Amino acid sequence: MAAPRENVSLLFKLYCLTVMTLVAAAYTIALRYTRTSDKELYFSTTAVCITEVIKLLLSVGILAKETGSLGRFKTSLRENVLGSPRELMKLSVPSLVYAVQNNMAFLALSNLDAAVYQVTYQLKIPCTALCTVLMLNRTLSKLQWISVFMLCGGVTLVQWKPAQATKVMVEQNPLLGFGAIAIAVLCSGFAGVYFEKVLKSSDTSLWVRNIQMYLSGIVVTLVGVYLSDGAEIKEKGFFYGYTYYVWFVIFLASVGGLYTSVVVKYTDNIMKGFSAAAAIVLSTIASVMLFGLQITLTFALGTLLVCVSIYFYGLPRQDTTSIQQGETASKERASGV
Repeated sequence: MAAPRENVSLLFKLYCLTVMTLVAAAYTIALRYTRTSDKELYFSTTAVCITEVIKLLLSVGILAKETGSLGRFKTSLRENVLGSPRELMKLSVPSLVYAVQNNMAFLALSNLDAAVYQVTYQLKIPCTALCTVLMLNRTLSKLQWISVFMLCGGVTLVQWKPAQATKVMVEQNPLLGFGAIAIAVLCSGFAGVYFEKVLKSSDTSLWVRNIQMYLSGIVVTLVGVYLSDGAEIKEKGFFYGYTYYVWFVIFLASVGGLYTSVVVKYTDNIMKGFSAAAAIVLSTIASVMLFGLQITLTFALGTLLVCVSIYFYGLPRQDTTSIQQGETASKERASGV
């Protein structure tokens, strides 16, 4: 899974993006099946926690294979994990920010109409692009910016569901909802780009970084488990409602998470967004055949926008996958000549 060198080939990048897209699509389909089947419901918070544990174990296994010997493996863990509390704290930032994002997204969904939520939450795509420009000192062409906003619109249309009338009146606070969605969007963009910056600003192994992040992720998700479902879990058990299908979904989420980190390492967060959009389209098309889902005009139009935006974004030949270090120095040397 890991690239043999830093200057990875285009073929390897395409491979990672393709695998991430296919795994994400399979995960969405499997998750939809577990929710539409007549099996007992499980606690989604515990599934997220177990996913973090599996990603940690997989990263440890890959790091052991990467180091090549038990001695080097122990040294790597001792120096970069057990003996580096500062690095652990650094990698705890994305976990905490993602936890805030998830809670803000839930708060926004409770205080906004579903259609408004669908539209506004997709602003995380251009927000990620903006964070990439500000935090990593990159530049995007006009065509790339157009493709980013086109992708935002396309994903919105693909996921669009007409509002359904209901007799249940729920009291909502739109101002609170918009404030929560704004925080969620900013958290999404910041956390992803922050992790990318940490990955690309040092020579530390990707799998060491993953171990550092997943350790803090397990702590954060465990807190979330017992804050959200603590009482019910004590009554029914941590693994209540788990079936083979649920474990399969968790496994797909774990593998998808690992490939996401590889994609962020060797491409960028914007390309990750395009890959996620393609996965949404693929999973919806598959759901037509598997679950009898009806294709709508908005889905067809959204799919077209997603495909066109991916094509447009790939047209510029400018490299946006590495942090532009030394760019300022080169400009100063040029001006001094």
